Amino acid sequence: MVARLTIIADPERQLALSYAPPDARAALGALFALDETLGAILSGGREPTLRQIRLAWWHEALTRLDQAAPPPQPLLQALAAHVLPRGVTGAALASMIDGWDLVIDPDPIPAAALARYAEARGGRLFTAAGRMLASANDPIDAAGQGWALVDLACRTSDAALAAEARAIAAPLLEMATAPRWSKAGRPIGMLAVLARIDCRAAPGTTRRQGSPQRVGRMMWHGLTGR
Repeated sequence: MVARLTIIADPERQLALSYAPPDARAALGALFALDETLGAILSGGREPTLRQIRLAWWHEALTRLDQAAPPPQPLLQALAAHVLPRGVTGAALASMIDGWDLVIDPDPIPAAALARYAEARGGRLFTAAGRMLASANDPIDAAGQGWALVDLACRTSDAALAAEARAIAAPLLEMATAPRWSKAGRPIGMLAVLARIDCRAAPGTTRRQGSPQRVGRMMWHGLTGR
């Protein structure tokens, strides 16, 4: 069960996972899978109301992990088994959904809401991931926020939203990629490096996840922390 749960749809997150210590892979894989699951809800083509209902279900289910055993749902069971014992609560996991809620409506999203989205989704995800990896002194929060904004920019068909998200992400990612990352933190640092590349790309450029050039850049960061 654990081996299947650590297979992530995104090939770049899957490669990042392979750089994690063996004893942290199940936990990190569960966190990545949670973010992918929540992202799939928003990209599934459903009406905003239906998306909100599904997000609300996940919010309640994650929060309940702090009081009761998980239901027979594989991802919830993996989070309970591998993430919660490392000091991240179900309530903290549920709080990531606060970020997704801010971008669920297709209406124009204010810059302040984008900043809150970045902190709730990316900052909290990377902070939890850093805890799984025992990463210390790496710019995890800035990396997570910048990564989340660029990921949103790559997902949306709204050119204005993509430009605004990249503008907010740019200084965060410059800050996050300036220092050399510790060996422990590199599995998530390499995602920040790719986000910086995507942030600098020309508008309308397609993100070719898993391409040889991107994989090579990830491997270089894995070796050097740069």
